[in-house]
Amino acid sequence: MTGPLHGERRIPPDHPAFAGHFPGQPLLPGVLLLAEVAELLREAGAPEAALHFGAAKFLAPVGPGALLRIHVQAPAAGAGTRRFEILQDERLVATGTVGA
Repeated sequence: MTGPLHGERRIPPDHPAFAGHFPGQPLLPGVLLLAEVAELLREAGAPEAALHFGAAKFLAPVGPGALLRIHVQAPAAGAGTRRFEILQDERLVATGTVGA
């Protein structure tokens, strides 16, 4: 797992998080965006120790039915951290770092 990773995730319109966040204007909580990054890394064989988030910025709201594209860069030489981006269409919705 040394190269970049890319994946897509569809957020179901009936995801249980939308019931409480927020009635009438549903938004996906940021922690669930991070969970999608972690799941992509797990699927690629990342050990649990590599799933520590160092920083995250949430830049735009994500609603029901969103198709997200997740990009996780390869770690820099000698570094254990990776930068990630989450996009919906062409809009950047979250960015940050993950890793040891």
